Amino acid sequence: MRASLRVGLFSGTMMVIGGIIGAGIFLNPAIVAERVRTPFLTLAVWVLGGLIALVGAFCFGELGNRKPRAGGGYVYLRDAYGLLPAFMYGWALLLVMATGAIAAVAVTFARYLAVLLSLPDGAILPVAVAAIALLSTVNYVGVKPGAVTQNIFTLLKLAALALLIGAGLLLKMHNAPVTAGPPPMAPSNVVLAVGAALVPVMFATGGWQQSNFIAEEMIDAERNLPRALVIGVTIVVAVYLLANVTYLKTLGAPGLAHSTAPAAEAMRGVLGSTGATVIAAGIAFSTFGFLNLVILVSPRVYQTMAADGAFFPRLARLHPRYRTPAAAIVFQCFWAILLTLSGTYGQLLDYVVFGDWIFFGLVVSTLFVYRRREARALAAGGAAPAPGYRAWGYPWTPALFVLAALYVVASSVASNPRNAAVGAVLLALGVPVFLFWKARGKGKE
Repeated sequence: MRASLRVGLFSGTMMVIGGIIGAGIFLNPAIVAERVRTPFLTLAVWVLGGLIALVGAFCFGELGNRKPRAGGGYVYLRDAYGLLPAFMYGWALLLVMATGAIAAVAVTFARYLAVLLSLPDGAILPVAVAAIALLSTVNYVGVKPGAVTQNIFTLLKLAALALLIGAGLLLKMHNAPVTAGPPPMAPSNVVLAVGAALVPVMFATGGWQQSNFIAEEMIDAERNLPRALVIGVTIVVAVYLLANVTYLKTLGAPGLAHSTAPAAEAMRGVLGSTGATVIAAGIAFSTFGFLNLVILVSPRVYQTMAADGAFFPRLARLHPRYRTPAAAIVFQCFWAILLTLSGTYGQLLDYVVFGDWIFFGLVVSTLFVYRRREARALAAGGAAPAPGYRAWGYPWTPALFVLAALYVVASSVASNPRNAAVGAVLLALGVPVFLFWKARGKGKE
């Protein structure tokens, strides 16, 4: 057990919220509205995505209650299916999914900061690199500073969204865009349209699972982690729905569908140029907070991999003073900066975006394995498990989530088979890496 338990329920909830809200809610609603065309279906898709996110939170809550260990999904996969699937998850995170997200979000943050401060385009990459280095340093010196930073920027992003929602719902829109609506869809196309619109919603509502990575550093994780997940996801779903009601009220469904920056257009319409500036600041806060969370939690996975003998041994060590996975944080920092400077992160993320939901579904499916083992132990006369959080609606809720994850993966592959093929090769490169570390570990025995 780590020596520094520093994350309580409030900070855990802020991590859940901060891990979900990035730039998606400021941009993705336009994609959803363009695909489904009507206000009712637009809101219905966000409700459906929110329910799926809540189901995921229920499942991850039970997993966190059962195994409150650093590494989250890596630990659940390792203990349910073995070391190889777990390593592949960690490999995907390190290679692209976490580090590529760090690079992409850092550049997004730098772009909005450049707009706010009137910085030249040439400053964007240096600002992005500086943000990665700064937040890596903050999280190097302890989980507490990282958690405090997360709390501040999560509250700031919620304040920006509250201003957007309040102004949009209470104030009158000036010079509202008049955009002709698209022709109505045939009933047979509605199901396909809803399915296509659900994909950006699912990505905008994902990210809550990252809080499980840091379970070992939570106070009373068995109790607080499930509560943080459910409370945090519920707050985000409510905020997302209110934000979409705001967009539809201020821009209308056709205007939202044709918008390239719905949050900025809505705020500009009710508060003028000041509103657009405020929402740009809100997006900067939001992306900076999201960046901090990924930098904070992901190294716990690499540290656990190394502790299992499946990666560089040095990454397994905790800093003697700060009790953080310092080497893993530094390793991640340099790789993310390299991806940022190379400019390849966007393409790499496009390649492996389907992998995120493969592992989402796999991790939730471990719940069936743990429940089955528990039932067998009881049947064999074993002791009853200690009372704790259990996923509501089992087995239907995890089954629903796994099916939803499969749908997102299938949709991503169908929309770009070439990218999926390249991504599969990139992920498969983890197999020889795993075999190398496994053989090296046996050689030392």
